[in-house]
Amino acid sequence: MTAFSRIVLPTIITAAYAATVVYDFNVSWVAASPDGLAKRQVIGINKQWPPPRIDAQVGDRLIVNLLNSLGDQDTSLHFHGLFMNGSTHMDGSPMVTQCPIPPGATFTYNFTIDQPGTYWYHSHTQGQYPDGLRGPLIIHDPKTPFQYDEELVLTVSDWYHEPMSVLQPRFMSKYNPTGAEPIPNSALMNDTQNLTIPMIPERTYSFRMANIGAFAGQYIWIEGHNMTIVEMDGVYVHPTETSMIYLSAGQRCSFLVKAKRETSRNFPMIASMDTTPFDTTPPSLNPNATSYLVYNNTAPLPTPSPLDSFTPLDDTHLHPRDNLGILPLPNQAITLNISMSNLASGANYAFFNNITYVAPLVPTLYTVLSSPNSSRSSSELTLSANPQIYGTYTHPYILPHNSIIQLVLNNLDTGRHPFHLHGHNFQVLHRSGPDEGPWSTSSNESSYNHKAPMRRDTLVVEPNGNAVLRFRADNPGVWLFHCHIEWHMISGLAVTFVEAPSILQRTLQAPEDHLSACKRRGKGNDIPVEGNAAGRGQSSDADPKEWLVLDGQPSPPGELHSGFSRRGGVVALAISCLTGLLGVVMVGWYGFSEPAAVENEKKESGEDGSESGVYSEKSKSVGGNNGAEAAPASGKKKLDVAASGRLTVMIRRGTEAVESEAVSFGSEEEAVNAEVRREKGMDVNAITRA
Repeated sequence: MTAFSRIVLPTIITAAYAATVVYDFNVSWVAASPDGLAKRQVIGINKQWPPPRIDAQVGDRLIVNLLNSLGDQDTSLHFHGLFMNGSTHMDGSPMVTQCPIPPGATFTYNFTIDQPGTYWYHSHTQGQYPDGLRGPLIIHDPKTPFQYDEELVLTVSDWYHEPMSVLQPRFMSKYNPTGAEPIPNSALMNDTQNLTIPMIPERTYSFRMANIGAFAGQYIWIEGHNMTIVEMDGVYVHPTETSMIYLSAGQRCSFLVKAKRETSRNFPMIASMDTTPFDTTPPSLNPNATSYLVYNNTAPLPTPSPLDSFTPLDDTHLHPRDNLGILPLPNQAITLNISMSNLASGANYAFFNNITYVAPLVPTLYTVLSSPNSSRSSSELTLSANPQIYGTYTHPYILPHNSIIQLVLNNLDTGRHPFHLHGHNFQVLHRSGPDEGPWSTSSNESSYNHKAPMRRDTLVVEPNGNAVLRFRADNPGVWLFHCHIEWHMISGLAVTFVEAPSILQRTLQAPEDHLSACKRRGKGNDIPVEGNAAGRGQSSDADPKEWLVLDGQPSPPGELHSGFSRRGGVVALAISCLTGLLGVVMVGWYGFSEPAAVENEKKESGEDGSESGVYSEKSKSVGGNNGAEAAPASGKKKLDVAASGRLTVMIRRGTEAVESEAVSFGSEEEAVNAEVRREKGMDVNAITRA
């Protein structure tokens, strides 16, 4: 059991004046095993993991001095949910608002905080944060409108036993044509399991909770207790009681819990991963992380009761405490259609309006700042307001200052997507249920949520459903809008909002240490800090027309042949694998077999001489001779895997040999984990769903 650690906040948190809060972060590799099943290298801070919590107060200046000691990877920090008013260069999005921070470099994030609430920070580099570089960020409010006796901060997350350097290439591969996301190995609460939280009778507790995971949403409930929601994504809401909440990756909330008077028993608090987006659910996977509200140290910690169904609060029914009504009709309407498809590489990509995001050669903010003004007018009719200079595959939209923007999201995919907007929150005017199809332009506003629509910065859009969002473009900057399932961010589900670029040119200058991060990369590897998305126009005397030339811009693989389909890709892959397996078996049988006369001689002499013709690689053995068997993927024929190893196929392309696993993501490891649980006397099915 892990006891909940209460952190005594610095005196600046309770003071009534602004302060400068400084954190020095040395980011490096450390070893950890948060679920107790597999020790691995994770990304820690100051040689510790989990990373520390950041605490500050409304009005404070927060400074984070980051040293990248990873040695083999770039990094960055994004402060998820903070608007960065006037400080878009501190948003922490590589190739959007800064260059990635190279190994050995230092980088300073320095900004003032003007919004209270529950937030978190994480790397925004190369799908890096699932390796552990993420933690809670709490902005305290001396004028909080809610009364409570004690504040507790909790995170929920999924967890992988393999590093992203292994999982990412496997995911973005032609051998994964359906785009099946890797299945997490565990669920965590406060980066551990079986957390115990001491409770004092009749106290009111404020729980701040953030989902800092990479993939899975989480259903959260406390047996025997209700939760009163008071904040969502940094927005105070009218208190609303519920028995269950749902937090997608990136979402946060605060809720009040009144402790019971009676202390004879303890109560489970459960975070259960939403497994509906999983292509397969390995039988060894325990989707739940269970903590305990402990009223009595001598009483048992009960097993959670199974549920028939999940019935979380619908967050669109919440109303902000400030009662801000619906924003005026939009000046600009943007419709984004979400889809998944394969490109010429054979891998599966994610698209907004048939465009998959690819980072430019020059960070988009630096393109804004370095672009020449081709007009003497003070209006935004300059090169910086021309979306073409930002590249085709950053998918840019220019947002005029203080305009009202309406986003219509049509999810043409069969999975849920949590969409996150940097630099703003948005009003949720409408969200459909699953399978209701695209938003109809003929619909009138009677279906909108007119009475103080819920505002937040991350919203789940249902499978084959739609949503309508609205916000005011009152924060000049370069802001991403993207899916917060990290696998979908990796596969390109993002667009770029370039907001009030001419104001940025007049008011913003990149700090020297930010520019240095672009240059400390060795000969020929520096990232340009001037020019368009293709790096053109860097010369001060360059023809402005050069800024409109995008030859050489980074781009995704080309389109597939029109006859290709994902189902066809799966079938072709299956046939190829089967053919390869048969070939290997036949070669092995031929190579290891002996002439009949010799074989008969051995039989007569009592020698066995039999030998397997199946190629396999040695792997872990668990429990002596009891080999762990890989769980078959849903709908696929079960593969027999020898106890001494997992079945692999050697695919040769010219002089290159590539190993392709013939089992689903992590299946061997999940089977091994199940065996480890059994060895430790743990019941893998102790927490079940009815």
